[in-house]
Amino acid sequence: MKAAFGNPVDDLMPGSRNAIGTCLAVRPQERVTLVADSASAAVAASLGQALDETGCDWHGILVEDVASRPVTSLPPAIREALESTDVGILCIQPQPGELPMRMALVEIVERRQIRYAHMVGVNAQIMRQGMRSDYRLVDRLSDRLRERMVVAGTLRVRTPGGTSLEAHFDKTLAWVKTSGIISTRYWSNLPAGEVFTTPARVDGVFVCDGTAGDYFNGKYGDLSRNPMRLQIENGRLRAVDCARKDLEREFWEYCHMDENSDRIGELAFGTNYALTEFIGVLLQDEKFPGVHIAFGDPYGNQTHADWKSRTHVDVLTRQCDVWIDDDQVIAGGRYLMERLGL
Repeated sequence: MKAAFGNPVDDLMPGSRNAIGTCLAVRPQERVTLVADSASAAVAASLGQALDETGCDWHGILVEDVASRPVTSLPPAIREALESTDVGILCIQPQPGELPMRMALVEIVERRQIRYAHMVGVNAQIMRQGMRSDYRLVDRLSDRLRERMVVAGTLRVRTPGGTSLEAHFDKTLAWVKTSGIISTRYWSNLPAGEVFTTPARVDGVFVCDGTAGDYFNGKYGDLSRNPMRLQIENGRLRAVDCARKDLEREFWEYCHMDENSDRIGELAFGTNYALTEFIGVLLQDEKFPGVHIAFGDPYGNQTHADWKSRTHVDVLTRQCDVWIDDDQVIAGGRYLMERLGL
């Protein structure tokens, strides 16, 4: 197994053991499938070492051994492995056009209800930071927010960069907790720390001065110097303004690939309160304390939204002030823990 990914790295082991032992809670009698690409080999090797320490039966698949990049559909070798595994891990760097492959993988995970860690974009820095968080405490914060939001009427978000947004909610749609404690009901990104839903309505301006999702993160990186100003009306993207006109045009086109690509499918709290700065990598930055949104697919199997899209792109903003109804719970990108009873 180790031969596919190389040798583990000592300072990646604490985060790897956290992922395998705490988040996924892998047991000796279980079968685990770890899918990784060559760019993520050091992280995958360290996860593999943590799997070895559990005594479980695990199978490693190097993406480049079974398909050419970009991988636009799920390779049979990966599909077959997921059909007979108890736990799954995807540890890759995303490339343009690969979202359909990842969505097909998640469909198997959700149908079979296996415990699954989605580590798309993971790197050594994330393993040393976000993956060393105390996920039991992240879980407590996530629970408190979810309890508040299932009865909330409105959410307001303001930032120094110009975000001014108001959201309303449909109480028939679920608030989903992905706090790093992974179950058969809910798979999770790792590093983790989110509570999300599909909002009923969102209006206002969202300034993406953090990072953007899918392949935009790898292509454009940190957008603090080239923020996108997104005008939103009734949950739909109405206009994009950015000094980088190539990014503006490309983002607009991405959000109009199907009838729901411009629709807000996700509104989420980042709940990994131990994070102290953005690092320019969406996988970790979206867990930073604050609120972010995503255009496109609403993860309806989890939120119960009754529509779909073949795209999904997150956008992040910095230094959020957030009010649940009239109660401020985040100030300057930090949680007011006493307001949440913590």
